[in-house]
Amino acid sequence: MAAPPSAALRTRPGSLASRRGPLPGFGLSLGVALFWLSALVLIPLGALLLRPWELGVSGLWRSLSEPRVLAALRLSFLGALTASAVTLPFGLLLAWVLVRDRFPGRRLLDAMVDLPFALPTAVAGLALTALYAPNGWLGAPLAALGVKVAYTPLGVILAMAFVGLPFIVRTVEPVLRDLPREAEEAAATLGASRPQILWRVVLPALAPALLAGFAMASARAIGEYGSVIFIAGNMPMVSEIAPLVIVTRLEQFDYAGAAAVGLAMLALSFLLLLALNLATRFWRPV
Repeated sequence: MAAPPSAALRTRPGSLASRRGPLPGFGLSLGVALFWLSALVLIPLGALLLRPWELGVSGLWRSLSEPRVLAALRLSFLGALTASAVTLPFGLLLAWVLVRDRFPGRRLLDAMVDLPFALPTAVAGLALTALYAPNGWLGAPLAALGVKVAYTPLGVILAMAFVGLPFIVRTVEPVLRDLPREAEEAAATLGASRPQILWRVVLPALAPALLAGFAMASARAIGEYGSVIFIAGNMPMVSEIAPLVIVTRLEQFDYAGAAAVGLAMLALSFLLLLALNLATRFWRPV
């Protein structure tokens, strides 16, 4: 039976109905989305990319090759990677406890994980400094053992770990909740020990989520300012972070120099996130 004329019109290639997208008003929605993306992301990034070149190539290189700037960039990136690596097993353990175990106070612990999200960063920095200062509740016993936390790179890493932990927990938690237990039970019936089940069954399935959480925690820690600035001590070449160098140059009205440091942080962060994203995408559980 031949299709009705109306049906043929609707399915005819090149007709208005065939060119319509699945969403009504897709063109308008796309235009609004691109407008806000440009206003909030692309235009500011474009300004950041263009402003440092006012110094010229030699001036840009001279601005970025200062020992103080290099030391600050090194501390920000290496500190963020170290903090995320140290936090990774603790985040996995915390996510495991919240998903697999039932105990009194679990909901309270679950709410406390999000505390770094809600707590103002300056308040977090002040609290960490009060705790780990040489005369603080935790800093005094550590100082007696010869370990100084506040006003050292160790304090910077501690603050970065504090702000990065929730990203790891919240990234791993839904994947762990949806992970079927049949594979673990099958491995147990075949004689595998608990460490073998964790290493050969659970961790390969959680590896992409762990890498994603590591990437988000590192990105958050690299640009962290408020919670780090108080406990760092801000000693040049020792405990000064790259965001503080940017703020210092802005206070000196060196806008091009501040943008140069921001451009370096943007480029290094992009390369780091790209590498982690590629590792997550091409990961294949064994």
